[in-house]
Amino acid sequence: MEATTGTDARTYILFTVAGTTYAAPSQEVRHVEMIENVTAVPNAPPFVDGVVFSRGQVVPVINLRARFGFERVPCDLRTRLLVVETKGRVVGLMVDDARAFLTIPDTAVQPPGSSIAGLNGDYLSGIATIGDRLVLVLDVHGVVDASPETPA
Repeated sequence: MEATTGTDARTYILFTVAGTTYAAPSQEVRHVEMIENVTAVPNAPPFVDGVVFSRGQVVPVINLRARFGFERVPCDLRTRLLVVETKGRVVGLMVDDARAFLTIPDTAVQPPGSSIAGLNGDYLSGIATIGDRLVLVLDVHGVVDASPETPA
């Protein structure tokens, strides 16, 4: 990738959920792995599929399709788990596909518009324009912590 001169840029991991491309800040992603077995846990919020054993640690799995209100689909060979860490919590985010690393200049990322912010502002920190396509920049902390089932 080309270095940007005089412009701040950040690296992201691109992934898809329900046909939409998202970007997660790479500094918040510990690793990406295939999903083998998810163990269901009783009384979990509806978007939590259960837990997995990942690199010596038990990690809760948030199904981003369910979290974002999309229909669940069975896991396949492209399904990935993005293991993220935010504010001391380690959580797995189940996504349809994880594509690549990409450096996005800060100038290409705009805050979500007011019409979008009201719908899912807890989950998005911005919208990036990359060439002729839009990429939704995920607010990892918002996805992990904005749970109506979790008492304050």
